[in-house]
Amino acid sequence: MPSARPRTRIQTKNRETILDAALEVFSQHGFRGATLDMIAAEAGLSKPNLLYYFPSKEAIHVTLLSQLMNTWLDPLRALDPDGDPVAEILAYARRKLEMSRDFPRESRLFANEIVQGAPRMQAALAGDLKNLVDEKAKVIRAWAAEGRIADIDPHHLIFSIWSLTQHYADFDVQVRAVLGTGRDPIAEADLFLDRLFRRLLAP
Repeated sequence: MPSARPRTRIQTKNRETILDAALEVFSQHGFRGATLDMIAAEAGLSKPNLLYYFPSKEAIHVTLLSQLMNTWLDPLRALDPDGDPVAEILAYARRKLEMSRDFPRESRLFANEIVQGAPRMQAALAGDLKNLVDEKAKVIRAWAAEGRIADIDPHHLIFSIWSLTQHYADFDVQVRAVLGTGRDPIAEADLFLDRLFRRLLAP
C-alpha cells in the first residue's frame, strides 16, 4: 500500500492555524460550547475549508489533546532517579509552574476535558499518564526509604504539585484579581513553592 503523500507547506500551515484557533476556542468555551463555525472564524477560514483538514469538531479536539498529553508528561519524564531528590522534585514543580505561564490555553483545555469526565482522554489517562506517574512514584518512594526525603505518599505529592502549579493557569483571572497589578504571580509562586516543598521534603 503506498504511503500517504506528504503535506504541502500550505496544508501544514492551515492545519497549524486551525489547531491554534481551536485551542483558543476550546480553552474559552470547552468542547460542548465550541462549534466548527467558531473555530473557522477564529482561523480565518471557511467551514468547508476547515472540514477538508478535519472531519469533525471531535477530530480537532482529539488531535489537540494528543499533542497536549506529550507536552504535559515531559516535565515528569525529566525527573532523574540519579539526581538529588529535593532538587529533582523542586525542578519538576518549577517546570510545571513554567508550563502554566507558557501554556495557559493548553492547561485550560486539559482542565475542561477532565471536568467533563475525560471522555476523549480516558485511555491516555489510564495508560501513558498512570504508567509514568507510577514509575516516578517508585523513584520517590525509594528516595524516602533511603532517608533522603521525608516519608510521604508519592502519588499525593505529585497531585499536590499539579494543583499548586496548574492553578496559576486555570484560575489566572482570579489570581490576578486578588494580587492586583504590579505583581508577578509565577515568580512569587516559584519562591513560595520552593520554600513549601523544601520543608515538606526535609527528612
